[in-house]
Amino acid sequence: QVQLVESGGGLVQAGGSLRLSCVASGRTFSRSIMGWFRQAPGKEREFVAGISWSGGSTYYADSVKGRFTISRDNAKNTLYLQMNSLKAEDTAVYYCAAQEGYYSGSYYSTSEYDYWGQGTQVTVSS
Repeated sequence: QVQLVESGGGLVQAGGSLRLSCVASGRTFSRSIMGWFRQAPGKEREFVAGISWSGGSTYYADSVKGRFTISRDNAKNTLYLQMNSLKAEDTAVYYCAAQEGYYSGSYYSTSEYDYWGQGTQVTVSS
């Protein structure tokens, strides 16, 4: 059974930092695109960041560019999201996602991803 399990969420003051982790089990995603999405109350799930299978290419939503960094450790089957200079508008449930296919694909749409974690809450107080 494939599982993605996120951790690292919590309550932080504006300007602070958090590091999210996502550990995959049940299969390796070392040859697949992975990404982070978030969903705030009353809003649709939105793309935050994506990373190629090798980690050599990364993509970000404009709202987080320069503040968030996505990375991966394929040996540990783990995805990360370093979040700095957090703002109140970053408050949301953050989801890790992975694609079924190998090597190539699109990064930005939820429909491109086949596996999802259960989410971890990030709350930024202003």
